[in-house]
Formats: sequence, structure tokens, C-alpha cells
Amino acid sequence: MVRINQICHKNGIKFFTGDVFGYHGYMFADLGEHEFVEEKPKVAKVSTGVEDGPEAKRARLEPAETTMVKKFRTDTGRDPSPRSAAEDSQRLLRLRREVLEALGFRTDTGRDPSPRSAAEDSQRLLRLRREVLEALGVGTQLLPDTFHSFCFSEMAPVCAVVGGVLGQEVVK
Repeated sequence: MVRINQICHKNGIKFFTGDVFGYHGYMFADLGEHEFVEEKPKVAKVSTGVEDGPEAKRARLEPAETTMVKKFRTDTGRDPSPRSAAEDSQRLLRLRREVLEALGFRTDTGRDPSPRSAAEDSQRLLRLRREVLEALGVGTQLLPDTFHSFCFSEMAPVCAVVGGVLGQEVVK
């Protein structure tokens, strides 16, 4: 997936991907250099206490103002707003770890965790969790020992949500 994204990025091709592991899923988009148009409605301000002329001025909605926004590069790994980075850091950290471990499982075995080999796959996922968290210098308390039980098969509602968000981003 990383190699395909690099090829697409070098050739100026937009890249979208997503996947689901049990109750957890993600989507990724690399739009490269991307331009988009944003419309913001303009609201006229009301003068209070002044009633010159035939009628008092009232707030009115003027036609939308169209602005061209050009983004050269954004970091897709984090939300740039400080407020949401502070509020969501623990939740995002946990989700990223789970996805990293699931991807590590796929890299090592060439397949997703399977209910048919649940005992063996659970041990492998727990080992990957320990290795990834130790490599990042993060304690194992961030990811409970029971996380592996939610990584088997793809859950239809999770697939629907991830697919819906991914489809919406493609259309945008």
C-alpha cells in the first residue's frame, strides 16, 4: 500500500485507501498538491440605534463569496487544530496503535487474523502489540489485553461507515 501510494504521489495521481479489522477501520487519502474552492456566506452587519433613511438597516445574507484555497502539503497523520489535537490525542493514539498492529500482522503473515486460527493469531497480535508499543516507548496500558478479540473478521457496520466516509471523500 505504501509503495502504491508513493508511485501515485510521484505521478500526480490521487490515492485513496481504507481497510477494516474487526471493530476498527481507517481510511487514508493522499491528494498531493490539491486545489479546492470554498464558498463562505457573507453577512452584513446591523447598525444599532441608527435609523437613517426610509427603513432601519437589517441583517441580510449577501451572495456567497467564492475563495480559491491552495494547499501545498498537509500532514495527514494529525489534525492541525491545537484544540482537537489536545482533546483527541489519547483516542487517536489508541486507534493508530491498533491499526499498526493489524497491519504488522498482515505484513508478517500475508493474511488478516482469522477466527479459524484464533488462538494462534491472538498470541501473535499480543506479541505485535508489545513490540510496537515498546518501540514507540509507550506503556501497554494504552491498549488492553482484550483488544485482539475485536480484530477478527470485518464487521458490516464498520465497513459501511468506513466505506461511506471514503466514498464521500472521493466525491468531494
